[in-house]
Amino acid sequence: MDLAYLGENNLFVVILTLVAVSGTIYALMSPFFERDELKSRMKSAALERDKIRTRERSRLTSDKETQRVSLRSNPKESVREFVDKYDLKKLLSSDGVVKKLKMAGHRGASPLYTYLFLQIILPVAFFSAAFFYLFVIIKVDMPFVGVLACCLVFAAIGFYAPSIFVQNQITKRQETIRRAWPDAMDLMLICVESGISIEAAFKKVAEEIGAQSAALAEELVLANAELSYLDERRIAYHNLAERTGLDGVKNVVVALSQAEKYGTPIGSALRVLSDESRRERMQEAERKAAALPPKLTVPMMLFFLPVLFIVIIGPAVIQVTRTF
Repeated sequence: MDLAYLGENNLFVVILTLVAVSGTIYALMSPFFERDELKSRMKSAALERDKIRTRERSRLTSDKETQRVSLRSNPKESVREFVDKYDLKKLLSSDGVVKKLKMAGHRGASPLYTYLFLQIILPVAFFSAAFFYLFVIIKVDMPFVGVLACCLVFAAIGFYAPSIFVQNQITKRQETIRRAWPDAMDLMLICVESGISIEAAFKKVAEEIGAQSAALAEELVLANAELSYLDERRIAYHNLAERTGLDGVKNVVVALSQAEKYGTPIGSALRVLSDESRRERMQEAERKAAALPPKLTVPMMLFFLPVLFIVIIGPAVIQVTRTF
């Protein structure tokens, strides 16, 4: 019994060691596999500017609305046919879905078609996989109604999976923009006070802030393109606020719109808003720092203290064992 118990303990120690080593290797190697998407996103934004120019020239000459362009490629023919065949855009799509996709950085028809396609395919796939696993692989001893309920739960997870994924992308994108926005405000203030127009300021800030936040640089380039080619500049400002969904950006958009409407100088407004955004970022950092000690209590009790006790008491236990 002692040898078997010792063997089980050794196996448990080996498994824990393997998990710890794997986690350490993953943590060390994961930064090397991160891709820098700044160049590709900025190139896409530049292409978007050319497409907006072509679209607006065509609209001015023909006085007709043209098809909206996007940073993404057109949807696959099979996906488009499936969505159009069952009229999923009418059943599942809404202005809120399109707005969320824009906030996540996905524009045009292709992301929308893919989103609607996955909302139908994933529930069926999850339901089939769960049914096959429960009935064929493990052959669970449950009533058919219980198995059906479990499969329906997995189908519901598949239905909401695209929405959860998009919301996660929105959160990450807004976080990068929120962190870089005070620095972008300072750069914009410097550009405006030096006599540069707001379009040139957006372009210059996008070039400088791209290393810190590719998402913010992309949004500023798109706003610059819309300012150059849309009939009303107010629409370009509104689109920028809608794509980001941040209060700090909305405040700046309101100030720029009022400056465009009433002809007031925007330098003083940008200075106040820049100080406010920087103060909000500092308060957010202080709030996270204040919340850190309570969050560390449970990990310390679960991981640090047992190891500390083993290191302190272990030699004494070994000495007592050898003595008796």
